[in-house]
Amino acid sequence: MNLRILVFFAIGLLIFFLDIGFNSEQSSKDIYISDQELTSLLSAWKSQVGRPPSDEEIVSIINNFVQEEILYREALLLELDQEDRIIKRRLAQKITFLKQETIPDDPSQEELENFFDLNKDNYFVPATYSFSHHYFSKESNAKERAAKAFNGYKTNGTEIIGDPFFLGKNFYQNSANEIKKNFGELFFSTIENLSLNEWSGPHESVFGQHIILLKEVQNGFSPPLEKVLIKVQQDYLSQAQDKAIDEYINEIRSQYRVIINPDYKF
Repeated sequence: MNLRILVFFAIGLLIFFLDIGFNSEQSSKDIYISDQELTSLLSAWKSQVGRPPSDEEIVSIINNFVQEEILYREALLLELDQEDRIIKRRLAQKITFLKQETIPDDPSQEELENFFDLNKDNYFVPATYSFSHHYFSKESNAKERAAKAFNGYKTNGTEIIGDPFFLGKNFYQNSANEIKKNFGELFFSTIENLSLNEWSGPHESVFGQHIILLKEVQNGFSPPLEKVLIKVQQDYLSQAQDKAIDEYINEIRSQYRVIINPDYKF
């Protein structure tokens, strides 16, 4: 009697596990679209197009989603996700975004003040220079022509006429880096030592000779936090997100082992 019960129990257990197996296989073919996912699909469509989708467009959106899901599952069955560099990079980006989203986007005033104090140099506003110039191309006796034009101006008030310059004649509130980029280091070292509102020259640049009128110099300064608050908040959040990723990777790195061919020639 006990043996019969044991046999029936074993058969029942076998049927139970077979049922689980078949049902799990069947359930893998089910595509369930939650209300949240459907809302997300329709919202994404509306944000791209600028209006809610029509009934026909909703059908098309759902069909496209189902088709994508079917192709995705079939690709997984064929193990097409294995050893794919693009997929790995995309998944790495996705988990990075998830970790970054755990950082609250409303740091306190004290946190921002501390961050600002530690990174004040990043918000320093550099000095700027406003000037005009007459250009003499080095391809055609630049120094001699520039000197003659400047002497004529100083002696007789003759109008200075130079060559066309590809960046123009007048420059307003250019930083040191902008001037160095456009004219070279030598030109900037000249600019920062000129007197205001006096034509001077000739002065050399990488392009030739110049007669220069320095009009205005605005000294560099460190702005108060209130003037750069939005930028400071963005930088704070960016640094906090990067830190969160670094801490996450460092936390789980010990669980992984990296094996590299010792004979590989880098």
